[in-house]
Amino acid sequence: MKVLVIGAGPAGMMAAITAANLGDEVTVLERNDKVGMKLYITGKGRCNITNDCDNREFIASVISNPKFLMSAISKFSTADTVEMCKENGLNVKVERGGRVFPESDKANDVIRMFERMMWNAHVKVMFNARVDNIIAVNGIITSVKVGSEIIPCDKVIIATGGKSYPATGSTGDGYEFARRLGHNVTPILPALVGINFPENSVTDLAGLSLKNVSASVVRDGKVIASEFGEMLFTHTGVSGPIILSLSSRINKAQGKLSMVLDLKPSLSEETLSARLLRDFDANQNKEFRNAIGDLTVRALIPIIIEKSAIDQYKKVHQVTREERERLVKCIKNLTYDIKDLCGVASAIVTSGGVDVREISPRNMQSKLVSGLHFCGEVLDVDAVTGGFNIQIALSTGMLAGSHN
Repeated sequence: MKVLVIGAGPAGMMAAITAANLGDEVTVLERNDKVGMKLYITGKGRCNITNDCDNREFIASVISNPKFLMSAISKFSTADTVEMCKENGLNVKVERGGRVFPESDKANDVIRMFERMMWNAHVKVMFNARVDNIIAVNGIITSVKVGSEIIPCDKVIIATGGKSYPATGSTGDGYEFARRLGHNVTPILPALVGINFPENSVTDLAGLSLKNVSASVVRDGKVIASEFGEMLFTHTGVSGPIILSLSSRINKAQGKLSMVLDLKPSLSEETLSARLLRDFDANQNKEFRNAIGDLTVRALIPIIIEKSAIDQYKKVHQVTREERERLVKCIKNLTYDIKDLCGVASAIVTSGGVDVREISPRNMQSKLVSGLHFCGEVLDVDAVTGGFNIQIALSTGMLAGSHN
């Protein structure tokens, strides 16, 4: 069987390797001059290749269409990814949250592994090959047009990625191919991306990192999503691991949203109030502004003072019970309005894509066109941060390249 794979990201390379190892004649059509362009920047250049979790935990971490991925992850699990790395000379390590990285902390080593695997499987790669059209006759794939060349084939695997980080080659071509071939494409939204607050809300806090905090998104007084861990203030809002995951959970939400930060999530309001009493008793003659340094990081003290509306020069022994309650509420409910999410071009992954109702979860084949398969980010599947999205690419890529 002659197979053409469009895109040499993790999904495309995995599909190509799988098909070639089954005896297919495989050619990868890559628009860049190297493979794995997006892998170079994942995990801040370290490449968080998967997550050390079981299949149940994996599915629970998928935001869009988790049930669709149950077959894929059962056929090629996170443990299978780790084993594949070891078998192909890439030692890995597990870090916080089950994140799996190469021991070298170099994304380049992951890419070199895939290059070796493709070489060993006799996969041909055509670089700087921009696909113009995928041709189907009577609902059956026949060929692909690359420039002036028509390349005949029996099977096409679309692994073009989404629209995030377009400089890596993910410009949404796969969506257009899918539409031309009769497929529905769900709305394209940013996922795993920063969240913006109204102008100048947190400019002075840019660069401040907080650990062990809780961030919740609230609409009409109800929490619609919440995450615990590490976050970062930016010039326009917030980012960091828990914010990225929150963004994926709220990118379809309608209405006015706000973010509530709990700076002391391990303490109830009653426990925090009791601690405040002890701290204030020990610092009775200090000014309020100088007595709350143990409650939060220095950069947030002016914010706490402003939002609690307590005179910063007031002596601690003069702080009233009502003011102390306001302070507790502020620390447990530091609230900012949400303006919007950062754009899809700066998102780590894309939410939305080829409608999975039109794709067989058993082999990623189109239900509309024979010989057409999809895998990876081009599909309407995405997950929280932590290595899950690359695993989606690998699991769906393996199925797309198989003979099921």
